Amino acid sequence: MKKSTIWLLAIVMFTAFFALLFLQVRYMRTSLAIRTQQFDEQVNRSLYNVMRNLEMDQTRKYLEEDMIESENRYSRYNQPLSSQEIIREQTTISHPDENRSNIELNPTERSIMPETEREKALLSPNQGASTISKTQYDMQQSLSKRYLHERSLLYEVIFKILSRSSNEPIEERIDFNKLEQYIRHELAYNGLNEPFSFQVVNYNNQVVYASPGFSTKQRDAIYTQILFPNDPPAKLNQLKVYFPTKRNYVYSELTFFIPSLIFTFILLITFIFTVVSLFRQKRLSEMKNDFINNMTHELKTPVSTISLASQMLKDESILKSPEVFKHVTGVIYDETKRLSFQVEKVLQMSLFDKQKTTLKMKEIDANDLVVTVANTHALKVEKLEGTLDIDLQAENSTIRVDEMHFTNVLFNILDNALKYRKKDVPPELMIRTRNEGNKLIISIEDNGIGMRKEDAKKVFERFYRVPTGNRHDVKGFGLGLAYVKKIVTDMNGTIRAESELGKGTKFIISLPVITEN
Repeated sequence: MKKSTIWLLAIVMFTAFFALLFLQVRYMRTSLAIRTQQFDEQVNRSLYNVMRNLEMDQTRKYLEEDMIESENRYSRYNQPLSSQEIIREQTTISHPDENRSNIELNPTERSIMPETEREKALLSPNQGASTISKTQYDMQQSLSKRYLHERSLLYEVIFKILSRSSNEPIEERIDFNKLEQYIRHELAYNGLNEPFSFQVVNYNNQVVYASPGFSTKQRDAIYTQILFPNDPPAKLNQLKVYFPTKRNYVYSELTFFIPSLIFTFILLITFIFTVVSLFRQKRLSEMKNDFINNMTHELKTPVSTISLASQMLKDESILKSPEVFKHVTGVIYDETKRLSFQVEKVLQMSLFDKQKTTLKMKEIDANDLVVTVANTHALKVEKLEGTLDIDLQAENSTIRVDEMHFTNVLFNILDNALKYRKKDVPPELMIRTRNEGNKLIISIEDNGIGMRKEDAKKVFERFYRVPTGNRHDVKGFGLGLAYVKKIVTDMNGTIRAESELGKGTKFIISLPVITEN
């Protein structure tokens, strides 16, 4: 798959994912807004009904009080009234006293009775009328008196409600226990069974009553309703209701969004991992192609040399010259050894296809193994006029490893130190062992060309080779340090590289030690 195709696939999948995430978030915000609006409407409707109930209670209270007060005055209306008294009573009712002169009655209120009945009520029966006519006249007088009395009571109650109620303190006008019952009843009627607390604030902005649990921290959970809105503007009182579980109520039906978002992010992580894996596989494929080209060149050279030397051995004249014969056979031996070494490197690739390498573990002394490997490389270092120092500080140096593979690990690191040395500077190598807790630390340090920090992190990857521009003076497959990393890891150890460009490289191996009981 081409890299451009992978990028196109990644862009399409990212676009689809973020579009899906945007739609989910938008739908969630819309649902929250609708849920909040629904809650606000239910609460406001409930509080309005509470206010109406309080107004009706107050009206009922004044009606009952005035009815009781008027009982004593009702007795004087038991006698029939003359026409002049009825007219005077109507005038008195229209203007109860001087303090009520500002109450104007509309024509309908002044004359609720039909005109014909009013005229009949004011007419006296003629002299000599029958007993039936007189009885009818008395009944009309009684009904007229009753009507005027009831209307008088109504106007008086209205006047008291308008003038006297707003002057009373709010705590005398409201029963707070009944107020709480009203609130609870209206909320339940509108489908809200959430806990609440409330407070009543008078027109001086003083808290008259507050139920337990009222808080002002959550401003959006407090709802305000004017009590008795017909009072003068300067004497308006307020009811504030607080819902501590409003957020839980609003978010209660959105719980399914949480698993939805979790699964969405799981898909995102899976998608990112897939894309990264595709790029890694693409990069690995390119490195394998480079490896095959490099391997073909590395294997072709010794094969060509061996083939040429074999053809020379067919010449009988070479047999007559022992020195030439020895040289040709020596070339064949060296190239065969070189070819065998290259084949062994290729076979090491099979180790990376296994999750766990088959190792023959046994207990060995790391100090002795380090000395053995160092002595093998001592002659090579001396030919280059360099130095190889050994510092064995580890007192507990018994480790459990595969001797052959671990020896190859040390050989590969030392070979790299000599391959990547500075051309005009004698190599200086240092091998140290020390203990850190229950770990054995083996460090191999050189003064070679070094590498950048970002290359030091990737140097253990398969087929990775530190870029050197157009120079290819050091041959290899990029498998040596990958092999080292896998062997050390399979032995329950760790390895890392510390390097600075132009100042050398240091490899640090950490392995568990065998403690004596």
